Amino acid sequence: MGGFTSAAEHLGLTRSAVGKAMARLEARLATRLFHRTTRVQSLTDDGQIYYEHCARAQAELQAAEAQMASGRHEMTGRLRVSMPVLFGRHCIAPILLNLARQHPSLDLHLSFSDRTVDVLAEGFDLAIRSGLLGTESEGLRARKLGVQRKRVCASPAYLAAHGRPLSTAELAAHSILLYRRADRVNVWQLPDATGRIVNTPLNSRLQLDDLEAIADAATAGLGLAWLPEWLVRERLRTGQLVSVLDDQPGGTVDCYALWPSVAHMPLRLRLAVDALVEQLPKSMDPIVD
Repeated sequence: MGGFTSAAEHLGLTRSAVGKAMARLEARLATRLFHRTTRVQSLTDDGQIYYEHCARAQAELQAAEAQMASGRHEMTGRLRVSMPVLFGRHCIAPILLNLARQHPSLDLHLSFSDRTVDVLAEGFDLAIRSGLLGTESEGLRARKLGVQRKRVCASPAYLAAHGRPLSTAELAAHSILLYRRADRVNVWQLPDATGRIVNTPLNSRLQLDDLEAIADAATAGLGLAWLPEWLVRERLRTGQLVSVLDDQPGGTVDCYALWPSVAHMPLRLRLAVDALVEQLPKSMDPIVD
């Protein structure tokens, strides 16, 4: 280790400036860091301890900077993702898990919850949302992933007992299974008499906060349900459920990826969003009758 002269040359400063900086540091620490003679400077015991701590701190900073840089160029590091429970399990998770299989250095943390998480406060890197984006998306970037198509359906037994509705107006005479979450009912979006898609308020004695439970109730013959195609595709294929009002346009729900607005988007986040944009629509393809 050289003296103040070598340090000054390395830093592009004068020897006097380096000496004054070290004097200020010693004053702040209230300890002597150097033995000084007219020919050489050497570290005191306290100076050696302080130097070793500083060297470790510098190494940690360099490692952090290297990891940040590699995160922009390599598929590595942790990715925390929040998603709705069923939509996440059926449509989102398979895509992201396949991405993790392709990139062994990716640490993938998936969180399944139907509540609207605070992406920034809860430390998520990515969140999946369905429906209109509200004020909770402020401070976030958003990208549309695809469209969820929905169908009104019921079991063959229910339709045999209660008849098949031929228009939206006839729904009022039927048993309706509604999705309710956090004291808010998911209003069906169906065409009015002019064909315009509008909110269709319906009364129901059966309200559930789980879409799969609604599909089970519809399959059991308890009423009509308005559900995403990806959830009931297999039940429709096997005839457990039957789609009704097929000659009328049904409502759709947009789904989005949200992430904190950052100057440099890590590669792991960008590739995850790109994979969802490319592959998610395939998992929500319309049913071919």
